[in-house]
Amino acid sequence: MLWLTCFLQGKNADKPQVTGQVLFRQHYSHGRLEAIFYLDGFPLDNNQSGRAIHIHELGDLSNGCDSTGGHYNPFGVNHPRHPGDFGNFFPKEGKIRKYKTNLSATMFGPYSIMGRSVVIHEQEDDMGKGNNKASLENGNAGKRLACCVIGICNKNLWEEKLSEVTDKKKRGLNKRT
Repeated sequence: MLWLTCFLQGKNADKPQVTGQVLFRQHYSHGRLEAIFYLDGFPLDNNQSGRAIHIHELGDLSNGCDSTGGHYNPFGVNHPRHPGDFGNFFPKEGKIRKYKTNLSATMFGPYSIMGRSVVIHEQEDDMGKGNNKASLENGNAGKRLACCVIGICNKNLWEEKLSEVTDKKKRGLNKRT
């Protein structure tokens, strides 16, 4: 098993200062990728639109998030079928806490996401339904709020964040019953 992480630090003075981590885990090359999204710094208004999160092709932060290149799309397919299209996330109380499984990206082989970047976008992803060329390339997700480079980590970081995300979910389910 291999674990990866990415520490986000927003640097746009006129935009939300998004910080946090995205963590990945995969049971070697035959397993499906799992991810934990553990983000803070969004506006506290719970009625805001979703935020798109994608893997971008480069791990280059020399010019901030603008140097991360386009969406990671090794197969040249239309959006939203790129391996790093994670969809839209809806912040609650200024936070995103989400665990996703069965993702199509991989940590192994020639299409590895290791060394690439995760980008948090300003807007919601239109999932390729925007009736224009940009929609099929990037989902019209808007400017880049925060980004980070994906690197190797140990399992302790994954286990700590997974328990926080899943415990909170269990507590929320108990409140509804």
